Amino acid sequence: MDDASNALAVTLFSEILTADQLVRNRLSRVLPKGMEISHFSVLNHLARAGSERSPAQLARSFHVTRGAMTNTLSKLEWAGYIHIRPDWDDARRKMVAISPAGRQARDAALAAISPMIGELVSELGEAKVRAILPILRELRLKLELG
Repeated sequence: MDDASNALAVTLFSEILTADQLVRNRLSRVLPKGMEISHFSVLNHLARAGSERSPAQLARSFHVTRGAMTNTLSKLEWAGYIHIRPDWDDARRKMVAISPAGRQARDAALAAISPMIGELVSELGEAKVRAILPILRELRLKLELG
């Protein structure tokens, strides 16, 4: 890789990391009190999936360790946002489902962040957002494989 390509790569990742930090800061400010981004992400995933998931499946989906996922799930269970039960087929495994309270919390969080996200998309313009999505998706897939 030559110096120009190297500089381009560093600039790309610098922009991505800075944008990630800024989005996380904004999301943290508008999420309902006590809800963390990781909590919302898991609740949103479970709500969209429409079925139970094991902690290991969730950890893989979010590219985190099982320990990190267990910590998040413990907090969500304590808040009453999820139900964790033994797997009837394999007692060593557990299954996680979103609770009605979790669905309400997820919906409230979505309502809180939607205006902020909508405003960003509007400011950028839908055409630019639609154009960048395939590139970001391809970048994510390459990072997942490597």
